[in-house]
Amino acid sequence: MDALGYVWLGILAVFQGPEAFALLGVGVSVTLVMVCAGFLLGIVVGATPGLGGPIAMAISLPILILAFGFTPDALLPVMGFLIGIMKGATIGGAVPAILFNTPGTPDSYMTTLDGYPMAMKGQARRALRIAHLSSASGDTFSDIVLILCAPFLALMVEAYLDLPEKTALLILSLSFIAAVVGGSPGKGLISAGLGLLAVYLGTGEDFYPRLSMGTQTLNRGFPIAAAVLGVLILGTVFHQMAQGHADRLRPSGDAKTPDQDADRALSWPEVRSLMPTILRSSVIGTVIGALPGIGSTLAATIGYTSAKARHDRHSPPEATAFGTGAPRGIAATEAANSSVSGANLIPVLSLGIPGNTAAVFLILAAESIGGFNPGPSVFRFTTDQVNPELVVAFGLFTCMFVANLMNWTVGGVFMRSMGFLARVPRHRLLPVVLVLTLTAIYVQETRMEAVWFTLGFGVLGFGMRLVGMSPLPFVIAFILGAKLEDSARQAFSATGGDPWFLFTSPVAAVFMALSVLVVVLGARRRP
Repeated sequence: MDALGYVWLGILAVFQGPEAFALLGVGVSVTLVMVCAGFLLGIVVGATPGLGGPIAMAISLPILILAFGFTPDALLPVMGFLIGIMKGATIGGAVPAILFNTPGTPDSYMTTLDGYPMAMKGQARRALRIAHLSSASGDTFSDIVLILCAPFLALMVEAYLDLPEKTALLILSLSFIAAVVGGSPGKGLISAGLGLLAVYLGTGEDFYPRLSMGTQTLNRGFPIAAAVLGVLILGTVFHQMAQGHADRLRPSGDAKTPDQDADRALSWPEVRSLMPTILRSSVIGTVIGALPGIGSTLAATIGYTSAKARHDRHSPPEATAFGTGAPRGIAATEAANSSVSGANLIPVLSLGIPGNTAAVFLILAAESIGGFNPGPSVFRFTTDQVNPELVVAFGLFTCMFVANLMNWTVGGVFMRSMGFLARVPRHRLLPVVLVLTLTAIYVQETRMEAVWFTLGFGVLGFGMRLVGMSPLPFVIAFILGAKLEDSARQAFSATGGDPWFLFTSPVAAVFMALSVLVVVLGARRRP
């Protein structure tokens, strides 16, 4: 079967999958329903400070797996729902940033610099329209790049990298993430080391448990959901609880002037003037999103500062300055952080390496359900028989474009109606998130040990945040640890037991040298 045949099968898997209900006699696929529902939920959680896409994905995943089971038919509905949350939360974060000067997500902080001043001038809805246009444009651009690049990169890896090279590539990915995420390279390496230590506990050759101290509880190791949700979600909840009741959301801003242009859509000259800024920021966000571990916050910052520098050089003196309500400031930020969402799936689907928190939950969904193993083998275009993983991959691409269509059509209207959510006090949300997370863990694992493990990892995540250590290297190391060990064992056996197999191959040796180099350069760059 050729590539177009697989594309068509992926589209059919989304639109002609298991039926949710019939509308005017036409069956509606459950995958379509889940993508749309996830997208709308993503806007809601993105517009609610204190929540966010990762929290919603963490709570939803175990419940979705319980509802759909572990059959191959569950893959697209579950992952489509998560993709919808990921995309919706990105545009939802602009709502409180513009209306109340409170970023709904960390990458929306730069949006406050020009969005809130526009709202104070009575241009709140215009600012929201600019944010929506920029977000939808950047998101669509990055999805197109994903579809073009992910199969090509996977085929290159499969054709030119053998087991030693793949092992070295995994080590390079962990080193890169540890060096660029949070605090310092030292803290990043400690975080990744803790993740490897946790994942190797209770596992080993010939079913001999390691590091379990002879206890039956640890013989089975730590459930991946307990470790990931504990460190990422409960760690955040505990940290925000520790900040006390003083850190409450600001009032709704009654001093705002009336929105005088509430019903006026953006004119074509306004859109045309914003498009160069949107395109440049989309390219910046896509490039940054394709690199594991960097994330949308840096993309938004670079997109904004790049647009500001260009604005200062080329704009007339009477033009609105950045930071005082410049429409291009909103466009640059929202296009950059939204274009990360598609690009960060390039290393996920082509290499099996998650680069940010949202990608972690997509990997977790694939591992929990089974039948789909993100990595180079996904994009094998077999002709004698159908590769089901490739059909799922093109089904995921279709889900992303369905979410984009939702963004372009109803996303803006739904987004502009969510401003009231920014008034919900955070101290009321956090206990709900805590209970829902623990309930979701018990639903998936059905044993109390998993709940205690989750609380323990939550304390670990809280401690990491106290010392300025990012939990993302821990989570990615926990997810990649088993794959790294399997790849190293296979490479060791394939090379006849050569202990230097990482250095006898030129490509593997280059990857190992780069692993050391990124850590050294990261350490020299920071005080």
